[in-house]
Amino acid sequence: MTQSIIWIMQIVFIPALSPLALGVIRKIKAAFQNRKGASVLQPYRDIWKLLHKDEVISSDASWVFRFAPLAVFSITLVVGASVPVFASFLANDVTSDILVIVYLMASATFFVALAGMDTGSAFGGFGSSREVTVAALAEGGLILSLLTVALMSGTSNVFAIAQTISSADLASLLPAFFAFAGFFVVLLAENKRFPFDNPSTHLELTMIHEAMILEYSGKRLALIEWASANKLMIFIALGANLFFPWGIAHDAGVMAIAFAIIAFAAKALALCMSVAVVESTIAKLRFFRLPDLLFVSFILSVIAIGLI
Repeated sequence: MTQSIIWIMQIVFIPALSPLALGVIRKIKAAFQNRKGASVLQPYRDIWKLLHKDEVISSDASWVFRFAPLAVFSITLVVGASVPVFASFLANDVTSDILVIVYLMASATFFVALAGMDTGSAFGGFGSSREVTVAALAEGGLILSLLTVALMSGTSNVFAIAQTISSADLASLLPAFFAFAGFFVVLLAENKRFPFDNPSTHLELTMIHEAMILEYSGKRLALIEWASANKLMIFIALGANLFFPWGIAHDAGVMAIAFAIIAFAAKALALCMSVAVVESTIAKLRFFRLPDLLFVSFILSVIAIGLI
């Protein structure tokens, strides 16, 4: 395959398949609850429906409220094209550094929190407060978990990390396993999954993400929901290809790319199943218990760095 075709696949892969990941998680959770559940394609239908609905915007909303969904969705597109999905040989030295990725995702969180406060809604205000609190506590564990594999590979470029870790022997990957445990906790926190948040509720005492976007409707709500799915898929790609990069393609051969896509699909399905199992077996924690769990993520990453 030519580099241009592979780059196009890399750019569209995350936004094209992110709603499917949500559908798979919901389907597995429905099976745990002895329900048939909606189709795995239902998130696509939801986004399509919202894109064709009218919007209602508060008269108190400023340009921040109108601009935030576009900014957040654009950021997830840029980050999605900057993380390894099925190939490790794509050269991207501008946005593929781990710190650039972390701070781009943090800026997306900032825009959503700012939009939640912009309309003056009480729901939006406390949702933004909770979101910023969780994000601030989660960033340390996220950076240190990624720093572990960066130190192991001698580079902070995520494509180069995937290439180096994939060729390492299993005995030397113990720090990566500890780092992944910390990373998985952050994945749940950053994507507002159990036990940090209930992604399918509008109850005042439990919601974080939903409180911030309660004032959105129509096309902007579609962009917010799509961007949220993109963020989950980005974390899945990072977890699959930085900590378990086996099967990733190191050249542009058709067979190598095809095998890498199959391998990524298997790893992504395993992570989706893990998220669904966690959400089906534990209850949501009280908000003031969340720092304890995020501190565990931080400690696991510190242990991983100490083992290098």
